[in-house]
Formats: sequence, structure tokens, C-alpha cells
Amino acid sequence: MRLKKGMRLLVAKTIGQYINILSIVYPKKALHLAYSLFSQPKKGRITKDNLPKTLHNIPTKTYHVNEHQFQTYTWKGNNTVILLVHGWESNASRWKKTLPYLLQSGSTIIAIDAPAHGQSSGVEFNVPLYTTFINKVVEEQKPAIIIGHSIGGAACVYHQYLFPETSIKKMVVLGAPSDLKTLVDNYIQLLSLNAKMFKLMEGRFLKKFNFTFDAFSAKIFATKITIPGIIAHDTTDKVVAFEEGQKIASSWKNGRLIETVGLGHSMHDEALYKEIYSFLFEK
Repeated sequence: MRLKKGMRLLVAKTIGQYINILSIVYPKKALHLAYSLFSQPKKGRITKDNLPKTLHNIPTKTYHVNEHQFQTYTWKGNNTVILLVHGWESNASRWKKTLPYLLQSGSTIIAIDAPAHGQSSGVEFNVPLYTTFINKVVEEQKPAIIIGHSIGGAACVYHQYLFPETSIKKMVVLGAPSDLKTLVDNYIQLLSLNAKMFKLMEGRFLKKFNFTFDAFSAKIFATKITIPGIIAHDTTDKVVAFEEGQKIASSWKNGRLIETVGLGHSMHDEALYKEIYSFLFEK
């Protein structure tokens, strides 16, 4: 395991060195490569022929947003609709351990495949695009509850910030990052990219999305959220630091932080699910 981790780190540093050298002579090519590595998932794709068991014989629907298309899966129940939003390099099947608890409520559950994940189209993932997918489902299916994991949780927060007046009444965010700058800093550090590449990356985000790294923050977005919510984060999470969850909770007026220990980034736990169920369905 340590050997594999060491090899991955060596490969990352080698790629980073190549990008740094490339930035001197071909900055546009260096930026294209750096941005692609940051925004294009390597895992999470599925097809109709290799569907995980969780998604077998589940009714699907394909939505269209401009040139993009994305897939949803529905477990039909009553008129209370729950929307599930997965994270990076995953797909709708990541909810297989969560579904049994939610299905006890009798609710209709809809799980979405993110951009460039699952059976959705594209090669690039970004939160603004994911948010348009989420909003398409929210407008049509009118969910009362939205649950997001990891970057999917951050997308839920951003969606509620952009569209506060929707059908959504409660939100649960699991292991979500707060600050885009933290994600970029970690990426820059992993590849040991130089200061020039950081500036080029931020310029790319500013031009493409019209925001700086510092401005895109779930902590900032949460200040505008009025619905009640849970922010659950594990102190041993090695993918998204516990402090990120604290940031979101600190500015969410009606948000409650649940601190777990030993669950890592996956956040699968019976006690946690029971507490979430109580928050969602018990008066």
C-alpha cells in the first residue's frame, strides 16, 4: 500500500514538473493540461451494460441541459421527494448503504449522476454545471429534501445559495469541502506546481466562471441559507479536512454540525443515518 502511494506521488510530481517546464515555453498548453487534470474524473463512469446492482431495474430518466445530458434513477414512493447528489469520481450507486434507511420513510428517492460521471455526458466536472443539473431536477420533481456527499454536498449548498425559493425544505451535507481555494491549493501542492501555474489556473476560473478562488466558498454561500440542515463531517477524513465542515457550519444559521470519528470520507454509519432520519422525518 505504501509502495503504491509512493508511486502515485512520484507520478504526480513528475507530471507537475513537466507542467512547470511547459509553462515557460507553452503556457496555454500547460494551463490546458493542468486544468484538465484538475477537472476531469478518472473514475465513476458506468454504462447500461455494467450497472451496479443498486441500480438494476431502477426506472431512469435522461435530462437535457443545453448540450449536456444527465441521468437520474428513481425509487418510487409517496409524494415526499428526496434528491441524492453524489461526489467526485462516484455515481448514483454510492447511496446503496444509505437507501435502506431513507426508503423506510416511504419517500420517493431520486439519485443523480454528476457531469462526466455515471451515465451522464461530458468529460469535465465543475460545481456550476452540476448545479444546473440539480436545479433541472428540482424544478421538475419538487424535492423537499436534498442530500449531498463530498463535492456533491458543496454543489447542494451552492444551489441553495443561487435558488433559495424552491421546494427544498431540509438539506443534509456529508463530508463536503467549503473553499475552492483549499482544493486548488491541495492540487497545486500535490503536483508541486509553480506560482505562475496558480495564477494561470485562477485566470482560467475567472474567465470561465466569473469568480476567483477565494470567492467560491460554501462558507460564504451558507450565510444566505435559511432552511434547516445538517453538516456531518468526520474528524479522520483524509480526503476533505474536518475544518471544511466546520467552516460551512459556522455560517449556516440553521445548520447543525455533527462530528463523527472513524468514518473517514465515506460517512456510512448506522448511528449517523438514524440521526439524519430523525432530523428529516420526526417532528
